[in-house]
Amino acid sequence: MFRQIQERNHHLFNLPPGVYTSVPLGSSELKTASMCPEDQTCPVNGTICSGTSCLVPPDPFNEILSVVMSTTLTIMLALVMFSMGCTVEAKKLWMHVCRPWGIFIGFLCQFGIMPFTAFVLALVFNVLPVQAVVIIIMGCCPGGSSSNVFCYWLDGDMDLSISMTACSSILALGMMPLCLLIYTTVWTSGDAIQIPYDSIGIALVSLLVPVAFGMYVKYKWPKAAKKILKVGSVVGILLIMIIAVIGGVLYQSSWTIAPSLWIIGTIYPFIGFGLGFLLARFVGQPWYRCRTIALETGMQNAQLASTITQLSFSAAELEVMFAFPLIYSIFQLVVVAIAIGIYYSLKRWKYGTSEEEHDDGTPIEDQNKQSYSLENGGFQSGESKGKGTKL
Repeated sequence: MFRQIQERNHHLFNLPPGVYTSVPLGSSELKTASMCPEDQTCPVNGTICSGTSCLVPPDPFNEILSVVMSTTLTIMLALVMFSMGCTVEAKKLWMHVCRPWGIFIGFLCQFGIMPFTAFVLALVFNVLPVQAVVIIIMGCCPGGSSSNVFCYWLDGDMDLSISMTACSSILALGMMPLCLLIYTTVWTSGDAIQIPYDSIGIALVSLLVPVAFGMYVKYKWPKAAKKILKVGSVVGILLIMIIAVIGGVLYQSSWTIAPSLWIIGTIYPFIGFGLGFLLARFVGQPWYRCRTIALETGMQNAQLASTITQLSFSAAELEVMFAFPLIYSIFQLVVVAIAIGIYYSLKRWKYGTSEEEHDDGTPIEDQNKQSYSLENGGFQSGESKGKGTKL
């Protein structure tokens, strides 16, 4: 039994020869490594000692904080998903389901390109097994609700964006565990890592309930749905901040990670956006739908990834994997900001003050944006006054 523990810990955390453990590093009884000088012995409460590093029992305060964080993340994420459901109109969703070409392309990107890209990046950069798992979890997550907001600013197909987000959230119930089973086999073939499929499944099922309830609110009380949508947008931002702050306190060593993980978190969003756009264009989708599919491919639900990771893995494992969803969420916003800047620069260079128009003289992109603003209580730019006009 002791030898099995040694093999598991060395494989899981790449421990150097000469480091000995008395319990599995993945268990909840351990916390994090603290450095000690070579000429000193480790503290008496150390459970791992190589002369340079020790593992000590967790602080009771951190255990309480971890429970509070898990509860808070679950509640706030449910509210975010509820607000996302408030954007979905059943008739328009059914229309896209009946003509599913756009949704099908998005499905291929979301659960085909993204998980496979995560798998390749984890292999190429030779990251730790637990880090490879969290990278693939990030790649298997459905699209985030923030993609709908950015789709609005990129003059995309709003109905398709909302439908893709809703469908990917529903399909994630089956596709996320399946993709994890397929792509994590390289690292989970032994006993080093056990993927908690039951915890992941429960988390995904519990998130479908607020989405369905949000759709019902949108159908029954559309005015209330608009207000809930605005609240949900704020909660989504607060959720990322809470994850970053409390996670930084709980898992301080998670930010001291190999440069390879930072590199993956930086280039992964660029790859997702780029491949999504190219695939959509390759199959002949119009430009505004290409932008939409690219957004839905690259914009992952980082809040969901962080929540699943927090609820499913032990403290010792979270020390080396918790930071990645936050890294990805930062750089996916960077990619979107670059895309918006490039889009409006090209738009101004190509059209100047005029744009492609419908028969009634209304610019195509502006008409789509106006329709979405009217439906969701947003703002539209008033050209005559040069300021935002509430619709």
